[in-house]
Amino acid sequence: MPLLHDTALAAAFDRAARRYDLLTAADPGHHAHLRRSARRLGLRSPGDGLRVLDLGCGTGGSTAALAAVLPGADITAVDASAGMLRRAARRSWPRPVRFVHAPVERLTEAGVRGPFDAVFAAYLLRNTTDPDAVLAHVHRLLAPHGRLAVHEYALSGRAAHRAVWSAVCGGLVLPVATLLGDGPLYRHLWRSVGAFDTAGQLGRRVRRAGFERVRVLPLPGWQTGITHTVVGRRPSAAVAGAGR
Repeated sequence: MPLLHDTALAAAFDRAARRYDLLTAADPGHHAHLRRSARRLGLRSPGDGLRVLDLGCGTGGSTAALAAVLPGADITAVDASAGMLRRAARRSWPRPVRFVHAPVERLTEAGVRGPFDAVFAAYLLRNTTDPDAVLAHVHRLLAPHGRLAVHEYALSGRAAHRAVWSAVCGGLVLPVATLLGDGPLYRHLWRSVGAFDTAGQLGRRVRRAGFERVRVLPLPGWQTGITHTVVGRRPSAAVAGAGR
């Protein structure tokens, strides 16, 4: 089965939305890892006065991580799946969150405009048709010295980590997802990780997009070598405009 893209992928997320949180709850450390990546933005807390964009918010797990780490921040959460957004909007939020239904490539048309102090993108780039174009748009949305955190399944490149990923997917995730009727989406998840950047390649991709102080940081537990946070910063306006 080929990888899902664009409307087919959004439709698969729509169908899986009601059961998505059930599967993520079975992943030890899932929400703690999102909070760790949110802290790696390096922003002050509380986040009063900060504008934060959560790209690919899904059912709101990443949004909840941002709200917990940056209480008081003004959060805009975007997703291409209407079904996932409906689940996110039903959560109880400590302060209002603006939810926007749009693919990341059409944020301007949906009224999402910068500058933002930070952009958080969890499990997003791997599911976009053109990750470089997405990063270029994120760069434009950020204020000078604005922060980026990409939280992504990006394998280390070591065979042992690839084997763990395949074992977890084949032995647990895919059987349960198939039983729940969401097999196509989670087969896409499994295969897309293998087809996407390694952690090092993802870090280099972020640097090519014009970000500085880029670091590739591991996450603990069974996801060591499988999930990473890539953080970076948009340079100052003078540096960002140089050579353009």
